[in-house]
Amino acid sequence: MIREGAIGTGLVDAAQRCADRGGAKPVRVARLAGLEALPDEPFCRDVADRFDRMPPISYDRALARRYDRLKRETRVQYQAVLEAGIEVEPWLKPGQPYRDSADLVRNVRRTGTIQVFLTRDGHGPVDGAGFHPMREPSGVTARGVELSHNDLFRVVHDVFGHVMFGHGFGPAGEFKAAYCQMALLSDTARPVVFTEQVAQTCWFFYGPHLRDGSGRVRRPGDPGYLPPRRRPFPEQKVFPAERSDVDAFESMFDVEVAA
Repeated sequence: MIREGAIGTGLVDAAQRCADRGGAKPVRVARLAGLEALPDEPFCRDVADRFDRMPPISYDRALARRYDRLKRETRVQYQAVLEAGIEVEPWLKPGQPYRDSADLVRNVRRTGTIQVFLTRDGHGPVDGAGFHPMREPSGVTARGVELSHNDLFRVVHDVFGHVMFGHGFGPAGEFKAAYCQMALLSDTARPVVFTEQVAQTCWFFYGPHLRDGSGRVRRPGDPGYLPPRRRPFPEQKVFPAERSDVDAFESMFDVEVAA
């Protein structure tokens, strides 16, 4: 177990090693602590609509190579999480391991352990069945349980995306978490994170099922408003993200992160 006061520095150092090894461009991870998201709602609605229209699977050799690269880099980052002193414990109880982002951040920082909700118990709106490249076994075990590639991805996303700088589970927090995660990855792998994280976040918070007749996203107090706890999870679709969407997403952030 690591000391609570040391966890932030340890994670930043671990993330910096990942960025130096595989990042798409030079980045000083410590500067991501000042990350400010400036969500562009029309862009988020457009991404949500494209996600909604895409078929469940649009998979070819080019996309398979991107997923394979993400798997390799995620495994390296997962090992970096362990080397930073974080223990991984599969969640084998009913429900979810954390009530909200504050609960996640507080408990991981206090205990030095992250509990991962297993992909086999839930991946999208249904159970973790059917084809998805991240559902394949990773060959990594935690406390006797073999983890899928998506389990490793969840650990890395939660630790480097949420715990490291305390980002929440709302749209701005999820965008910050995805940005932090993408900053540590190669240019080949980053568009997959856009599909797996950003596009799904857009659909969950800005999707067509959440809008009124004028196309405006309903707010609390509006007739028909659906609070996040009652919304369906997005389908785990597999499709190539547009390069222009990745670039537009990164342009939302007001931060200088060059090393």
